[in-house]
Amino acid sequence: MTYSETCEFLYSQLPMFERQGATGYKEGLENTLALDQHFGHPHRNYRTIHVAGTNGKGSCAHTLSAILQTCGYKVGLYTSPHLVDFGERIRINGTPISEEYVIDFVEKEKSFFQPLAPSFFEIVTAMAFKYFADMEVDIAVIEVGLGGRLDCTNIITPILSIITNIGMDHTQFLGDSLEQIAFEKAGIIKNNIPVVIGETTPETRMVFESMAAENHAPITFAEDVQEIISASHTHQGIEYHTNNFGILTGELNGYYQEKNTNTILCAVKELEKLGYLHPCPSTKVNACQNREVRDGFKNVCNLTGLQGRWQKVSDVPLTICDTGHNVPGWEYLSQQINAVNCHRKHIVFGMVEDKDFEGVMNLLPKDAVYYFTQANNHRALSGDMLKMYGMGIGLQGESFPDVATAYKIARDTADNNDFVFIGGSSYVVADFLKNCI
Repeated sequence: MTYSETCEFLYSQLPMFERQGATGYKEGLENTLALDQHFGHPHRNYRTIHVAGTNGKGSCAHTLSAILQTCGYKVGLYTSPHLVDFGERIRINGTPISEEYVIDFVEKEKSFFQPLAPSFFEIVTAMAFKYFADMEVDIAVIEVGLGGRLDCTNIITPILSIITNIGMDHTQFLGDSLEQIAFEKAGIIKNNIPVVIGETTPETRMVFESMAAENHAPITFAEDVQEIISASHTHQGIEYHTNNFGILTGELNGYYQEKNTNTILCAVKELEKLGYLHPCPSTKVNACQNREVRDGFKNVCNLTGLQGRWQKVSDVPLTICDTGHNVPGWEYLSQQINAVNCHRKHIVFGMVEDKDFEGVMNLLPKDAVYYFTQANNHRALSGDMLKMYGMGIGLQGESFPDVATAYKIARDTADNNDFVFIGGSSYVVADFLKNCI
């Protein structure tokens, strides 16, 4: 098989939540444990950091990876979903997994895994863990796929667990209350392993405290520490004045990154206490100092390949895309869009069926022109349906059959002093980056 044929086999032959929704989700760790045993428990050959949460886990995972890279470590990074190419999910020091490795893995191992009828995510997680072992990484930053307790990444024993925040998302799998969702996310807390919690509510804090106490896990609430003294937006990113790291410039420029940054800095302090930012055996580098932290924040996209976080793709007209896709994320995005100084706003917008589209759309700016559309994904809501709901709440616009068409009309309509935004779903951003950039 070619690389494209191999990827299509993974997408089409295995149940895939990202394409199918609930029918592509497999609960339980039976397949994961069978695959792990088959491959000889590869995740035990390197250290790991485990990152969960409703929003921000991708940004946190990439930034921690960037910081560790600047310290001289060989860093694996496992995240989802990908935006343009499958290889984005599995990276080492920012370089995607090789096409040859993906082909060989599937060709050699499908006779074993096909009888298990695994999900796409179960197979890709096994591939990532084995790849990191084969490539002899020093440490891997592992992002939870969905939830935590029953997520197939949860077979690792990390050196540090991180939970960014809890919001109402994936309620059909994780529960319909913040407490229930927090319980599922808190499933990554391990015995005697420190955990950093980014943001809490009174309901979720009690869950985390209880789970940490039960597991004798030292717990840090980043919101209590408040490492950031102040933050201001510049053309280079967000400039942070911090208590222990001096002045940092964060390349990621979304309003929501301020909370993420506070969580990341608390995680860095935990890693320093644990000694894992000191020289690693394979490189004998100097201890990680503030310079490495600054470089990681300033160059996270270049170092890791991160895309889609308030990503600027054009200056004239100013054009931004962002993967924010739920109410907690749009509470920040709507503020930032409203704050853009421009003549008119043009918003290319689409969502998928298992998200709270009404909650998100009620946060959208009323003074924008909308280009309602749908991503190339079975879960995508139709642009016509979004247009109908939007008209009922005072949003003005038209519907278009695909993201590329919607963006082309928005771009051609916009003047140089206008603002164009593309988002509402990771899959809308993915289609935009694949077909329009």
